[in-house]
Amino acid sequence: MTKIQPFFKSFFKRFSELPENVPSKEYRFHVVGAYSFLFALLFHLFFIFIFFLISVKPLSLFNIGSTIIWIIIFSSHLKGKRTIPLLMAGLEVNLHAAMCVIFIGWGTGFQYYILSTPVVIFFSPRVPHSIKIVLTLAVCLIYIGLHFFFSQATPYYTLEPWLKSVFLYGNILSIFFALSLIPFYYQTAAIEAEASLEQEKLKSEELAALLKKMFGRYLSTEVMNSLIEDPSTLELGGEKRSVTIMMTDLRGFTALAERLNPEQVVQMLNTYFEVMVEVILKYNGTINEIVGDGLLVIFGAPHEMSDRAQRAIACAIEMQNAMSKVNEQNRKNGLPQIEMGIGLNESDVVVGNIGSSKRSKYGVVGSGVNMTGRIESYTVGGQILISETVLERAGGILRVDAKQEVTPKGSATPINIYTVGGIGMPYNVALTEKDPALVTLIRQIPVHYIAIGGKHVGKKRLKGFLVRLSTKSAEIEFGESIEILSNLKLNIGDVDNNLSSKDFYGKAIQQSEDNKQTYTIRFTSVPPEVDAYLQAFRQHASKPILS
Repeated sequence: MTKIQPFFKSFFKRFSELPENVPSKEYRFHVVGAYSFLFALLFHLFFIFIFFLISVKPLSLFNIGSTIIWIIIFSSHLKGKRTIPLLMAGLEVNLHAAMCVIFIGWGTGFQYYILSTPVVIFFSPRVPHSIKIVLTLAVCLIYIGLHFFFSQATPYYTLEPWLKSVFLYGNILSIFFALSLIPFYYQTAAIEAEASLEQEKLKSEELAALLKKMFGRYLSTEVMNSLIEDPSTLELGGEKRSVTIMMTDLRGFTALAERLNPEQVVQMLNTYFEVMVEVILKYNGTINEIVGDGLLVIFGAPHEMSDRAQRAIACAIEMQNAMSKVNEQNRKNGLPQIEMGIGLNESDVVVGNIGSSKRSKYGVVGSGVNMTGRIESYTVGGQILISETVLERAGGILRVDAKQEVTPKGSATPINIYTVGGIGMPYNVALTEKDPALVTLIRQIPVHYIAIGGKHVGKKRLKGFLVRLSTKSAEIEFGESIEILSNLKLNIGDVDNNLSSKDFYGKAIQQSEDNKQTYTIRFTSVPPEVDAYLQAFRQHASKPILS
């Protein structure tokens, strides 16, 4: 008994297992067909012995052949064959009913099995509706024909009245049972299918949530949702788009990272990106790439964005304001403060999936990307510089604090770049952090410097004097003219070797109108030892000079 139960359990389990070649929409018909065909097989097997016992040997032999046919029908159905088993079943039922009427008479009720075949026909999803109607009419004609020719005819075998009654009521009950079996298992299969679909849905939702959690750390929400909604976007290829490009960079981070251990560098970057990414996604920016301490973000792809320039500027301003949150966390972790520069450019570029069939990424390609990098390189900490194309697209809602003419590397002609301080409605945000006022030092600080940017890179150290100072910038009187926005490497003079060997960096952002050799320098990277030395002088300075 213990061995028989697992056999039957395994046997009937196959009824609910859909073969690979059968579509899921035909699950219910597959289950109903399996039970119906099994019932028909057992029915014909049973009647081999019944007809043998009542000495109707032709029908007994006929049922042997029918049983073999039903074994083929049942086996073929379980293997996923659908049309041939259905046609064989229909032909066998009609032929068997006709043979029984001819041999033992109309009154035995075997003709009623003919009327059950339209039920199977209409349950089948494989048969077109027009053919279902034709087959049903054909079945009706067979039934009418049998009634017309054989209902009053004398059968080949005459049965006892009681035996005819047993056959009649037995066949009626059998048909009722078969017709009840079909909707019962159809409903059962429907419930199982719905439960299975619900489980698959839950699994799909869990998988989608897992994928979003995994890839959301590397892809922007816009790109990820675009891929989920339209998987064809995974294919390699691109299109030309007008987008607003943003590039960010932490000022002097390379030099700063050299003074920290790797764990501190990673901790500082994670804190920075955690805050910045949140702001970028708020404005629907697509994070195209994270390179070291820099971000490449695009607005206007993969989805069109009519207000992309305004969004990008508002995003940039909020990112700069959020640096106070980053530095607050750095102070708690015993890490130095950092500053960020942001460059924005509007350009026609190619966006799409770039790479190979095994590895690709959603990227942006074009000269506009390189120009954005050039613009960003002119920034100092806390500054946002935009191109003229961004200014034109953003309209008159910007607060432009300054305009500069520069000749970027690789550009044949000068371009105008603009310092943005705020944007009006509907964003209505402005930069909040301002550099403390410059104060005049009681004693000027001698410095040595080398130009490391601009058209001419210095080959020897030149001497100058630091005359005014704030926490983030200084006024330095140089021995010669220097190019605006050129980067400088500086060292303090007339101090011990330990301090004088410490390099600090700045960018020339403004030339004094009173003295053409005096420039405002915005610090980009200052070691703690140098910063402590400079701020000690600032503490003993004279009254502030408003800048």
